[in-house]
Amino acid sequence: MKLIHFYLLVFVLLLASAVEAQILPAFGGSRTGTTGFQFLKIAPDAQSAGMGEAWITSAHGVNAMFHNPAGITKLDGQKVAIGISHLKYFSTINLESAGAVYKLSDTRFLGASLVYLNSGEMLRTTEFAPFGTGETFRAVNMSFGLTYAQVMTDNFNFGLSGKFISESIADVQTTTVVFDFGFQYEVGLANTRFAVGLRNFGFNATPSGSIEVISLDGNYTADEFESIAPPAVFQLGFAWDPVSRDKHLLTISGQLNHPTDNNETLNFGLRYIWNDILIARTGYQLGQDEFSYPSLGLGLHFKRNFGNVGLDYAFTAKERLGANHRISLSLGLPEKSKEPIEER
Repeated sequence: MKLIHFYLLVFVLLLASAVEAQILPAFGGSRTGTTGFQFLKIAPDAQSAGMGEAWITSAHGVNAMFHNPAGITKLDGQKVAIGISHLKYFSTINLESAGAVYKLSDTRFLGASLVYLNSGEMLRTTEFAPFGTGETFRAVNMSFGLTYAQVMTDNFNFGLSGKFISESIADVQTTTVVFDFGFQYEVGLANTRFAVGLRNFGFNATPSGSIEVISLDGNYTADEFESIAPPAVFQLGFAWDPVSRDKHLLTISGQLNHPTDNNETLNFGLRYIWNDILIARTGYQLGQDEFSYPSLGLGLHFKRNFGNVGLDYAFTAKERLGANHRISLSLGLPEKSKEPIEER
Protein backbone atom coordinates (compact mmCIF):
# COMPACT_ATOMS: atom_id res chain seq x y z
CA MET A 1 0.00 0.00 0.00
CA LYS A 2 2.89 2.39 0.68
CA LEU A 3 4.13 1.70 -2.86
CA ILE A 4 0.72 2.70 -4.22
CA HIS A 5 0.94 5.99 -2.31
CA PHE A 6 4.42 6.61 -3.67
CA TYR A 7 3.44 5.87 -7.28
CA LEU A 8 0.41 8.19 -7.05
CA LEU A 9 2.56 11.01 -5.72
CA VAL A 10 5.15 10.50 -8.50
CA PHE A 11 2.34 10.45 -11.08
CA VAL A 12 0.94 13.80 -9.91
CA LEU A 13 4.37 15.44 -9.84
CA LEU A 14 5.22 14.16 -13.32
CA LEU A 15 1.87 15.34 -14.65
CA ALA A 16 2.47 18.78 -13.18
CA SER A 17 5.90 18.85 -14.80
CA ALA A 18 4.29 17.97 -18.13
CA VAL A 19 1.90 20.89 -17.78
CA GLU A 20 4.79 23.24 -17.13
CA ALA A 21 6.83 21.88 -20.04
CA GLN A 22 3.96 22.21 -22.52
CA ILE A 23 2.49 25.56 -21.53
CA LEU A 24 4.80 27.77 -19.52
CA PRO A 25 7.19 30.10 -21.38
CA ALA A 26 10.77 28.88 -21.43
CA PHE A 27 12.33 32.19 -20.43
CA GLY A 28 10.12 33.22 -17.52
CA GLY A 29 8.15 35.91 -19.33
CA SER A 30 4.74 37.12 -18.26
CA ARG A 31 2.07 34.43 -18.49
CA THR A 32 -0.95 36.61 -17.70
CA GLY A 33 -3.75 36.28 -20.25
CA THR A 34 -2.45 33.08 -21.86
CA THR A 35 -5.48 30.93 -20.95
CA GLY A 36 -9.25 31.14 -21.10
CA PHE A 37 -12.08 29.82 -18.92
CA GLN A 38 -11.08 32.18 -16.12
CA PHE A 39 -14.27 31.47 -14.17
CA LEU A 40 -12.71 28.14 -13.13
CA LYS A 41 -10.37 30.09 -10.84
CA ILE A 42 -13.20 31.54 -8.76
CA ALA A 43 -13.93 29.75 -5.49
CA PRO A 44 -17.73 29.35 -5.51
CA ASP A 45 -18.24 28.30 -1.88
CA ALA A 46 -18.01 30.11 1.44
CA GLN A 47 -15.99 27.45 3.26
CA SER A 48 -12.85 27.77 1.14
CA ALA A 49 -13.15 31.53 0.57
CA GLY A 50 -13.38 32.20 4.31
CA MET A 51 -10.01 30.46 4.79
CA GLY A 52 -8.26 32.40 2.04
CA GLU A 53 -8.72 29.41 -0.30
CA ALA A 54 -6.06 27.47 1.62
CA TRP A 55 -8.42 24.51 1.60
CA ILE A 56 -7.27 21.55 -0.48
CA THR A 57 -5.96 19.78 2.64
CA SER A 58 -9.09 20.30 4.73
CA ALA A 59 -11.61 20.12 1.86
CA HIS A 60 -14.55 17.87 2.70
CA GLY A 61 -18.09 17.17 1.59
CA VAL A 62 -19.82 18.52 -1.51
CA ASN A 63 -17.72 21.67 -1.92
CA ALA A 64 -14.52 19.60 -2.07
CA MET A 65 -15.35 18.87 -5.72
CA PHE A 66 -14.44 22.48 -6.57
CA HIS A 67 -11.00 22.24 -4.90
CA ASN A 68 -9.84 18.68 -4.21
CA PRO A 69 -12.04 15.75 -5.34
CA ALA A 70 -10.46 13.50 -2.69
CA GLY A 71 -12.36 15.42 -0.02
CA ILE A 72 -15.78 14.00 -0.94
CA THR A 73 -14.79 10.88 1.01
CA LYS A 74 -15.34 12.91 4.19
CA LEU A 75 -19.12 13.10 4.54
CA ASP A 76 -19.36 13.14 8.34
CA GLY A 77 -21.26 9.84 8.47
CA GLN A 78 -23.76 10.86 5.77
CA LYS A 79 -25.07 8.67 2.95
CA VAL A 80 -26.02 11.58 0.68
CA ALA A 81 -24.76 15.17 0.79
CA ILE A 82 -26.22 18.10 -1.13
CA GLY A 83 -24.92 21.66 -1.33
CA ILE A 84 -25.67 24.95 -3.09
CA SER A 85 -23.75 28.24 -3.09
CA HIS A 86 -24.29 31.77 -4.30
CA LEU A 87 -21.56 34.34 -4.97
CA LYS A 88 -22.27 38.02 -5.55
CA TYR A 89 -19.15 38.79 -7.57
CA PHE A 90 -17.86 42.10 -8.90
CA SER A 91 -20.20 44.43 -10.80
CA THR A 92 -23.35 42.58 -11.93
CA ILE A 93 -21.67 39.16 -12.12
CA ASN A 94 -23.25 36.29 -10.19
CA LEU A 95 -21.91 32.76 -9.80
CA GLU A 96 -24.07 29.83 -8.70
CA SER A 97 -22.89 26.34 -7.84
CA ALA A 98 -24.50 23.10 -6.75
CA GLY A 99 -23.37 19.58 -6.04
CA ALA A 100 -24.36 16.21 -4.66
CA VAL A 101 -22.31 13.29 -3.34
CA TYR A 102 -23.48 9.70 -2.85
CA LYS A 103 -21.68 7.13 -0.74
CA LEU A 104 -21.45 3.97 -2.83
CA SER A 105 -19.74 1.95 -0.09
CA ASP A 106 -17.53 2.49 2.94
CA THR A 107 -14.63 3.36 0.64
CA ARG A 108 -16.14 4.59 -2.66
CA PHE A 109 -17.93 7.87 -3.36
CA LEU A 110 -19.55 9.43 -6.42
CA GLY A 111 -20.35 13.11 -6.95
CA ALA A 112 -21.77 15.55 -9.50
CA SER A 113 -21.25 19.32 -9.61
CA LEU A 114 -22.44 22.34 -11.55
CA VAL A 115 -21.04 25.88 -11.75
CA TYR A 116 -22.85 28.66 -13.63
CA LEU A 117 -21.60 32.23 -14.11
CA ASN A 118 -23.70 34.99 -15.66
CA SER A 119 -22.35 38.48 -16.29
CA GLY A 120 -25.76 40.08 -16.65
CA GLU A 121 -26.63 42.37 -19.55
CA MET A 122 -23.70 44.44 -20.83
CA LEU A 123 -23.78 47.25 -23.38
CA ARG A 124 -22.18 46.60 -26.74
CA THR A 125 -19.67 49.34 -27.60
CA THR A 126 -17.71 50.22 -30.74
CA GLU A 127 -15.16 52.82 -31.71
CA PHE A 128 -18.06 54.93 -33.01
CA ALA A 129 -20.28 54.33 -29.97
CA PRO A 130 -17.99 54.08 -26.91
CA PHE A 131 -20.98 54.57 -24.58
CA GLY A 132 -23.06 51.84 -26.17
CA THR A 133 -24.93 51.06 -29.38
CA GLY A 134 -28.20 50.27 -27.61
CA GLU A 135 -27.58 46.53 -28.05
CA THR A 136 -26.63 44.25 -25.17
CA PHE A 137 -24.92 40.88 -24.74
CA ARG A 138 -24.02 38.45 -21.97
CA ALA A 139 -21.04 36.37 -20.95
CA VAL A 140 -22.17 32.95 -19.69
CA ASN A 141 -19.81 30.28 -18.39
CA MET A 142 -20.68 26.78 -17.21
CA SER A 143 -18.97 23.70 -15.81
CA PHE A 144 -20.54 20.28 -15.25
CA GLY A 145 -18.44 17.63 -13.54
CA LEU A 146 -18.53 14.03 -12.34
CA THR A 147 -16.28 12.99 -9.46
CA TYR A 148 -15.12 9.62 -8.16
CA ALA A 149 -13.15 9.28 -4.92
CA GLN A 150 -11.91 6.36 -2.87
CA VAL A 151 -10.50 5.74 0.58
CA MET A 152 -7.34 3.65 0.24
CA THR A 153 -6.35 3.46 3.92
CA ASP A 154 -7.28 5.20 7.17
CA ASN A 155 -4.71 7.88 6.27
CA PHE A 156 -4.99 8.16 2.49
CA ASN A 157 -7.77 9.07 0.05
CA PHE A 158 -7.78 10.24 -3.56
CA GLY A 159 -10.25 11.55 -6.10
CA LEU A 160 -10.63 12.28 -9.82
CA SER A 161 -13.06 14.64 -11.61
CA GLY A 162 -13.93 15.06 -15.26
CA LYS A 163 -15.54 18.38 -16.23
CA PHE A 164 -17.26 19.62 -19.35
CA ILE A 165 -16.74 23.39 -19.52
CA SER A 166 -18.26 26.05 -21.74
CA GLU A 167 -17.52 29.75 -22.21
CA SER A 168 -19.92 31.93 -24.24
CA ILE A 169 -19.60 35.62 -25.07
CA ALA A 170 -22.22 37.04 -27.42
CA ASP A 171 -22.36 34.61 -30.38
CA VAL A 172 -18.96 33.02 -29.75
CA GLN A 173 -18.75 29.79 -27.75
CA THR A 174 -15.87 27.61 -26.60
CA THR A 175 -16.16 24.14 -25.06
CA THR A 176 -13.70 21.51 -23.87
CA VAL A 177 -13.07 18.85 -21.22
CA VAL A 178 -10.70 19.15 -18.25
CA PHE A 179 -9.75 16.95 -15.31
CA ASP A 180 -9.01 17.44 -11.62
CA PHE A 181 -6.93 15.06 -9.52
CA GLY A 182 -6.06 15.20 -5.84
CA PHE A 183 -5.25 13.26 -2.73
CA GLN A 184 -5.14 13.90 1.00
CA TYR A 185 -2.80 12.18 3.44
CA GLU A 186 -2.95 12.08 7.23
CA VAL A 187 0.65 12.15 8.41
CA GLY A 188 -0.25 10.59 11.75
CA LEU A 189 2.07 12.88 13.68
CA ALA A 190 1.04 15.96 15.70
CA ASN A 191 -2.32 16.29 13.93
CA THR A 192 -0.73 17.16 10.59
CA ARG A 193 -1.76 16.30 7.02
CA PHE A 194 -0.92 17.34 3.49
CA ALA A 195 -2.58 17.28 0.09
CA VAL A 196 -1.61 17.54 -3.57
CA GLY A 197 -3.92 18.57 -6.38
CA LEU A 198 -3.90 19.27 -10.11
CA ARG A 199 -6.92 21.19 -11.41
CA ASN A 200 -8.21 22.09 -14.87
CA PHE A 201 -5.74 19.94 -16.78
CA GLY A 202 -7.14 19.26 -20.23
CA PHE A 203 -7.43 20.02 -23.89
CA ASN A 204 -7.11 23.29 -25.75
CA ALA A 205 -10.24 24.46 -27.54
CA THR A 206 -10.97 26.70 -30.53
CA PRO A 207 -13.95 29.09 -30.28
CA SER A 208 -16.78 28.70 -32.76
CA GLY A 209 -19.29 31.24 -34.07
CA SER A 210 -18.87 34.71 -35.47
CA ILE A 211 -19.07 38.32 -34.42
CA GLU A 212 -19.42 41.55 -36.38
CA VAL A 213 -16.56 43.98 -35.79
CA ILE A 214 -17.15 47.69 -36.42
CA SER A 215 -14.02 49.84 -36.46
CA LEU A 216 -12.41 52.85 -38.11
CA ASP A 217 -10.70 50.46 -40.52
CA GLY A 218 -14.05 49.15 -41.77
CA ASN A 219 -16.61 46.53 -40.82
CA TYR A 220 -15.95 42.83 -41.05
CA THR A 221 -17.10 39.51 -39.58
CA ALA A 222 -14.62 37.62 -37.42
CA ASP A 223 -15.09 33.83 -37.49
CA GLU A 224 -11.55 32.53 -37.07
CA PHE A 225 -10.07 32.44 -33.59
CA GLU A 226 -6.94 31.16 -31.86
CA SER A 227 -7.20 28.11 -29.62
CA ILE A 228 -7.65 28.64 -25.88
CA ALA A 229 -5.94 26.66 -23.12
CA PRO A 230 -7.64 25.90 -19.78
CA PRO A 231 -6.10 27.49 -16.65
CA ALA A 232 -4.36 24.47 -15.15
CA VAL A 233 -2.91 24.84 -11.66
CA PHE A 234 -0.76 22.57 -9.49
CA GLN A 235 -1.42 22.89 -5.75
CA LEU A 236 0.35 21.69 -2.64
CA GLY A 237 -1.23 22.12 0.81
CA PHE A 238 -0.43 21.47 4.45
CA ALA A 239 -2.60 21.66 7.58
CA TRP A 240 -1.98 21.36 11.32
CA ASP A 241 -4.35 21.24 14.29
CA PRO A 242 -2.49 22.87 17.22
CA VAL A 243 -5.65 22.55 19.35
CA SER A 244 -7.83 19.43 19.11
CA ARG A 245 -9.60 18.58 22.34
CA ASP A 246 -13.06 18.52 23.89
CA LYS A 247 -15.20 21.14 22.15
CA HIS A 248 -12.35 23.04 20.50
CA LEU A 249 -10.60 22.50 17.16
CA LEU A 250 -8.14 25.00 15.69
CA THR A 251 -6.67 24.44 12.21
CA ILE A 252 -3.82 26.32 10.54
CA SER A 253 -3.31 25.71 6.82
CA GLY A 254 -1.06 26.83 4.00
CA GLN A 255 -1.23 26.25 0.26
CA LEU A 256 1.11 26.87 -2.67
CA ASN A 257 -0.49 27.43 -6.09
CA HIS A 258 1.48 27.09 -9.32
CA PRO A 259 -0.78 28.22 -12.21
CA THR A 260 0.09 27.97 -15.88
CA ASP A 261 -0.98 31.53 -16.65
CA ASN A 262 0.37 33.65 -13.82
CA ASN A 263 2.89 33.88 -11.01
CA GLU A 264 2.82 31.53 -8.05
CA THR A 265 0.63 32.47 -5.09
CA LEU A 266 0.59 31.43 -1.46
CA ASN A 267 -2.55 31.13 0.66
CA PHE A 268 -2.90 30.92 4.43
CA GLY A 269 -5.99 30.02 6.42
CA LEU A 270 -7.16 29.74 10.00
CA ARG A 271 -10.27 27.90 11.21
CA TYR A 272 -11.78 27.50 14.68
CA ILE A 273 -14.62 25.05 15.39
CA TRP A 274 -16.55 25.10 18.66
CA ASN A 275 -18.56 22.03 19.60
CA ASP A 276 -18.97 21.05 15.93
CA ILE A 277 -21.57 23.85 15.68
CA LEU A 278 -19.96 27.26 15.33
CA ILE A 279 -17.14 27.81 12.83
CA ALA A 280 -15.01 30.95 12.41
CA ARG A 281 -12.60 31.35 9.49
CA THR A 282 -10.07 33.82 8.19
CA GLY A 283 -7.32 33.77 5.60
CA TYR A 284 -5.02 35.74 3.35
CA GLN A 285 -3.62 35.35 -0.16
CA LEU A 286 -0.10 36.45 -1.10
CA GLY A 287 1.09 37.18 -4.64
CA GLN A 288 -2.20 38.52 -6.02
CA ASP A 289 -2.17 41.26 -8.67
CA GLU A 290 -4.75 43.29 -6.76
CA PHE A 291 -4.23 43.95 -3.04
CA SER A 292 -6.60 41.84 -0.99
CA TYR A 293 -7.86 42.28 2.54
CA PRO A 294 -7.99 39.25 4.86
CA SER A 295 -11.04 37.09 4.25
CA LEU A 296 -13.58 36.40 6.97
CA GLY A 297 -16.08 33.58 7.34
CA LEU A 298 -18.70 32.19 9.71
CA GLY A 299 -20.56 28.90 9.75
CA LEU A 300 -23.35 27.22 11.69
CA HIS A 301 -23.73 23.45 11.46
CA PHE A 302 -26.41 21.41 13.19
CA LYS A 303 -26.91 17.66 13.48
CA ARG A 304 -30.56 16.62 13.48
CA ASN A 305 -32.44 13.33 13.26
CA PHE A 306 -33.08 13.89 9.55
CA GLY A 307 -29.43 14.78 8.85
CA ASN A 308 -26.83 17.51 9.03
CA VAL A 309 -27.62 21.11 8.09
CA GLY A 310 -24.94 23.74 7.45
CA LEU A 311 -24.99 27.45 6.63
CA ASP A 312 -21.73 29.24 5.78
CA TYR A 313 -20.91 32.83 4.86
CA ALA A 314 -17.66 34.39 3.60
CA PHE A 315 -16.60 37.99 3.02
CA THR A 316 -13.69 38.83 0.73
CA ALA A 317 -12.58 42.21 -0.58
CA LYS A 318 -10.03 43.81 -2.88
CA GLU A 319 -8.78 47.35 -2.58
CA ARG A 320 -10.19 48.72 -5.85
CA LEU A 321 -12.62 46.08 -7.10
CA GLY A 322 -14.65 45.95 -3.90
CA ALA A 323 -16.25 43.21 -1.80
CA ASN A 324 -17.64 39.76 -2.53
CA HIS A 325 -20.24 37.87 -0.52
CA ARG A 326 -20.65 34.09 -0.59
CA ILE A 327 -23.37 31.98 1.01
CA SER A 328 -23.35 28.17 1.09
CA LEU A 329 -26.09 25.84 2.28
CA SER A 330 -25.51 22.12 2.83
CA LEU A 331 -27.69 19.17 3.77
CA GLY A 332 -26.60 15.64 4.62
CA LEU A 333 -28.87 12.59 4.88
CA PRO A 334 -27.56 10.02 7.39
CA GLU A 335 -26.82 6.37 6.95
CA LYS A 336 -28.99 4.00 8.89
CA SER A 337 -27.63 2.69 12.17
CA LYS A 338 -24.30 4.55 11.82
CA GLU A 339 -22.89 7.18 14.12
CA PRO A 340 -21.50 10.42 12.64
CA ILE A 341 -17.74 10.71 12.57
CA GLU A 342 -15.78 13.83 13.36
CA GLU A 343 -14.60 15.86 10.38
CA ARG A 344 -10.94 16.68 10.03
